Amino acid sequence: MRDASFALLPEPPYYAVIFSSRRTPGDAGYGAMGERMAALAQEQPGFLGVESARDADGFGITVSYWTDEASIRAWKNHAEHRIAQETGMQGWYQHYETRVAKVERAYSLK
Repeated sequence: MRDASFALLPEPPYYAVIFSSRRTPGDAGYGAMGERMAALAQEQPGFLGVESARDADGFGITVSYWTDEASIRAWKNHAEHRIAQETGMQGWYQHYETRVAKVERAYSLK
C-alpha cells in the first residue's frame, strides 16, 4: 500500500520544482493561500503531483512534479500564482530557494 502523502508519479523522465523556505512567524493568510495554490496547481496542464513538509521551526520543502519545462514556466507565470509569490516575498518568507531538476530515474520501497 502506498503512503497517501507521497505523490503518485509516472515513470521518469519528468521534472521536479523544489521550493525550500524559512517562514516568518504567524500565519497571515499563508495556510489558506497554500491550500488554494495546491488546488490551482492540480488544474494546470502538465502537473503530476506535490509533496510538502514543514518543521516546527518554519523550515519547509515543497516539491511539485511536472511533465515538462513549459508547464513549469506556465505555472510560474500564472496570474494567481504570481500574486502568491509576491505576497510570499513581501511577508511570508525570511528566505527561500527554488530549484528545478529533471528526474531521470526513481525507485521506492513499496
